[in-house]
Amino acid sequence: MAKHILTINGGSSSIKFGLFDDGQPPERLLAGKIDRIGLANAELSVSGSDKPRESRQVHAPTQTAATTELMNWLEQRAGLNALAAVGHRIVHGGPHYSAPELVRPELLEELRRISPYDPEHMPAEIELIEAFGRHHPHLPQIACFDTAFHGSLPRVASLLAIPRRYHAMGVRRYGFHGLSYSFLMEELARVAGARAARGRVILAHLGNGASLAAVRDGHSIDTTMAFTPTAGLPMSTRSGDIDPGLVWYLARTEHMSAEQFHDMVNRHSGLLGISETASVMRDLLARRASDLRAADAVDLFCYQAKKWIGSFAAGLGGLDTLVFSGGIGENAPEVRAGICDGLDFLGIHLDKDRNDGSEAIISSEGSPVTVHVMRTDEEIVIAKAVIRVLAGGPNRARNRNTEDAEEDREEE
Repeated sequence: MAKHILTINGGSSSIKFGLFDDGQPPERLLAGKIDRIGLANAELSVSGSDKPRESRQVHAPTQTAATTELMNWLEQRAGLNALAAVGHRIVHGGPHYSAPELVRPELLEELRRISPYDPEHMPAEIELIEAFGRHHPHLPQIACFDTAFHGSLPRVASLLAIPRRYHAMGVRRYGFHGLSYSFLMEELARVAGARAARGRVILAHLGNGASLAAVRDGHSIDTTMAFTPTAGLPMSTRSGDIDPGLVWYLARTEHMSAEQFHDMVNRHSGLLGISETASVMRDLLARRASDLRAADAVDLFCYQAKKWIGSFAAGLGGLDTLVFSGGIGENAPEVRAGICDGLDFLGIHLDKDRNDGSEAIISSEGSPVTVHVMRTDEEIVIAKAVIRVLAGGPNRARNRNTEDAEEDREEE
């Protein structure tokens, strides 16, 4: 019987999943999602290449209940016995995990230890692994880390300017969206050639969560997100980089606790905080002509992204390729134009018609920098990683962060 790979991308209020065969490359058979976990109108929706989309209401008041609904559906429609393995997107790998890893007790223990690094995502992802382990203890599970792509960060880029002892404890810039960036670099090599992929590249994954990465010779040298995914660009509801002095100021003037501050900068800030009306970019674009607050949110997003592109071009020593991806990057020509406006000095020249049509290449003929629009695919990256691990590939690779931890221990 043909074996299938199940990919899981779990969030606090949703579970995205995909079913792939184990071919080379793997082929997607189904894509699905359980949305609005914790609400009365939770929904499971599934589509396939040769099947119409189906959806139905499910009982999913908790992540555990949603996982049970998913397993029941898989048993009925796909057969869990047909699964070769499950691949999980894990947002944070901490200082030790920089490659896809077979889930073992010691890995789960480490994930629980570092779950405070990202309390927005890690507990739900751990719960999914544990739920599959309880229901199917002999089914291999592979953890694929979003931080792994940035394991090559130079030490100077990973350091945060706080007392050195915290770096030794694992507090540093990690970066995220690594599965997306891995796909984009593979796709860039496919469509533009290996030389382009080895050049000076800036990747912009712009969605509800948004970040940029600077890549040289195929390796990440810097990225906007840091110790947590809250850093960097303003996002849908996350603040991005802000003055750390606000913590003390709001504690004195608003009596705001650390927990309240965390909630504010993750759930009530970013586009939502500036606009006071919407966290979704397409809604803000529709309102900005008549709503100054919506216009401010769009303008701030574009301005901050523009600044990061300039910063990363300096770090790269120039720029050859810019890639837009993610829900905003793929579907919002106005945002792409706003970000690139004024970057002619870097060699970025957009073709208006190409950009308005969201073509694969939106830069003008002869532009020194080639600007691409690419649809990302994190699930195929997970499926490929699972197949490599099952085939006996290396479970762990040494990276810059691991070496840094060893150096820090020596310094102590």
